[in-house]
Amino acid sequence: MQTPMDWKSITAVFLDMDGTLLDLYFDNYFWHEHVPLRFSEKHTIDVHDAKQQLLKRYKNKAGTLDWYCVDFWENELGLDIAALKREVSKHIQIFPNVEKFLKKLKLHEKHVALVTNAHRKSIAVKMDHLELEGYFDKIISSHDYGHAKEELEFWRKFMQAEPFDPATTLFIDDNLSVLAAAEAYGIQHLLSIKKPDSSKPLQDTLHYPALADFDEIMPE
Repeated sequence: MQTPMDWKSITAVFLDMDGTLLDLYFDNYFWHEHVPLRFSEKHTIDVHDAKQQLLKRYKNKAGTLDWYCVDFWENELGLDIAALKREVSKHIQIFPNVEKFLKKLKLHEKHVALVTNAHRKSIAVKMDHLELEGYFDKIISSHDYGHAKEELEFWRKFMQAEPFDPATTLFIDDNLSVLAAAEAYGIQHLLSIKKPDSSKPLQDTLHYPALADFDEIMPE
């Protein structure tokens, strides 16, 4: 990111979780490696076949609230998804300088909210592992409002429940469809993430400025 952040014009900071504060590697590994393994064991089928079956189901739900819903996938697959996440929780990693950034936001008395599509059960797994919960004034799951962040209706319901000023709010998210919805709603300060998954190449963030490291926008 080339332009420095004007922190005087920011009163609230909304932060996505997976792929923004936390390395998306965990989620990609979990859904594409660990779940197929346990699914293949449950149904006594080849892991490759399990991956193919699951990939079709994932694609059908991409971008919807069900895709992010632990309860949906537990019913769909007959697996205890939350328990399976804990089995591989050693892979949950926070990005460099995130905790320092969160501490600085507190120091500067910004209103800080975690705003995520993650299900409450998934949030609990991550927070239990990393102990970040205390840095947030609010933890918002899109499941609370019945709409994914990709939908304008999420932002309308979020505003009704937790009023904020779009002109003085900074929102950081790795998902470009989510940023597009936030932009359409009127949030003025938007940032993406260059590399949501540390094991994958840089993503094209289109017209959205993007961070390689939170140190780039660290409040003084």
